[in-house]
Amino acid sequence: MQKTEAFLGFFLILMGSIDCLTTVIGVLYHGATELNPFMTGIVNSNIGDFLVVKVAATIFTAFTYILANRILMKTQNKSTKAFKYSLKLINIAYVGIIMFLGIVVANNFLILLA
Repeated sequence: MQKTEAFLGFFLILMGSIDCLTTVIGVLYHGATELNPFMTGIVNSNIGDFLVVKVAATIFTAFTYILANRILMKTQNKSTKAFKYSLKLINIAYVGIIMFLGIVVANNFLILLA
């Protein structure tokens, strides 16, 4: 189970890093703009701060997933409805984040190719 969660955490960090990299390339070299209103101010004022915030948020999200999964797996009775519901919720959240990042990365590549 630890290899699986490490792989999933790595994949989340990879997708977030690709998002960060394509955003920086788009902003610096292609005249793109950041659509996230919170990040727009950061990316326009200091690209270094943007990188720190973006990478930190990505790593924090990945480790939150890993930690939540580990805490849940320490449950003694894995046959309860609460356990099954919690596991499903964690997995749905993970898939949702990966799908969102996939859309963001695809959008970034489309902007870079345009």
